[in-house]
Amino acid sequence: MRIRLSGGDDAQYWDDYVFRHPAATLCHLYGWGKVIRGTYGHPAYYLVAETDDKERRGTIRGVLPLVHIKSLLFGNSLVSMPFLNYGGLLADDEHTEKLLFEEAMRLGRKQRVRNLQFRHIHPLSWTNGQGVDATQGKPVPDPVTHKVRMVLDLPESSTKLFESFKSKLRSQIRKPQKEGLVAVIGGAELLDEYYQVFSINMRDLGSPVHSRKLFENILKEFGDHVRLGVVRYKDAATAAGLIFRFRQTVEIIWASSLKAYNHVSPNMLLYWSLLEYVTDAGYRQFDFGRSTPNEGTYKFKEQWGAKPSTLYWYESGLEADKGSPAGVKAYRFRKKGEELWQSMPLFLANTMGPLIRKNIPL
Repeated sequence: MRIRLSGGDDAQYWDDYVFRHPAATLCHLYGWGKVIRGTYGHPAYYLVAETDDKERRGTIRGVLPLVHIKSLLFGNSLVSMPFLNYGGLLADDEHTEKLLFEEAMRLGRKQRVRNLQFRHIHPLSWTNGQGVDATQGKPVPDPVTHKVRMVLDLPESSTKLFESFKSKLRSQIRKPQKEGLVAVIGGAELLDEYYQVFSINMRDLGSPVHSRKLFENILKEFGDHVRLGVVRYKDAATAAGLIFRFRQTVEIIWASSLKAYNHVSPNMLLYWSLLEYVTDAGYRQFDFGRSTPNEGTYKFKEQWGAKPSTLYWYESGLEADKGSPAGVKAYRFRKKGEELWQSMPLFLANTMGPLIRKNIPL
């Protein structure tokens, strides 16, 4: 078995393995490294485990996508995968998984990173849940498990899905329809409207926005795997979302709505339109992304019928600050920053936002 860094000619070889692996997610696809590097300049290290054949390419046994984010303000880290919900190790067996993990640790030491993060949807079988290799007693990253993935199993048709909703939810969906809101689903032709809604919402939340170039590169790299949804009210875009189709699952990665139109509920129509679209297209699951149990976004997703499953984010190198004075100061600083950001003109927020957002891996 050998572990090596992938090259440009490995893309199809890598993705063939990802599509076969039962624990793979869209976040493991080779193109994400190209998208992130092309947008923000972060180096991508894609590790391949394969059988050792000196005369030809070996048989792939595992993969680990990593992106290196280095910033004076936000630190130096290797993440699998930044800006996305999932990532981490994929392997045929425990031995290969460990080899990939050990190689990632070596790479981290070589790059002098302070933190490594692996965003898993399943726990690593060879850890005891307490930061120790259960088979050898070696330190491994501790799993952070306070977030969940929210997934809805889809029926055979959108009619059956709508009938499964509680009457209150059905009324909330009908309200924007009665108000004259219209949903459209498409590709790059909707990017202007999508980004307009997304950037205004991020500014209003006090959060630095992703570069428009990120979404341009996603659409260019992944093509028909990606769809944009936009809800219009009197010809104005009021809500927008980006979905990604991977095998039989569709994930909504980014979604936004404008608070000025909350009274006509464009967000409800956005989600229903996307659910209707993917259900009738034959997909079997809709992934609402990650949430913290019992918080606002969790309850929003739960009302559609989504069920939670624990996420396992393995981290090493940094310890969470729980209630220390420094943590309190950081929280206050963040709140002040959010208030300042909310008061910015949109053009300034859209200019400065990507310079900051590129270094925040969440």
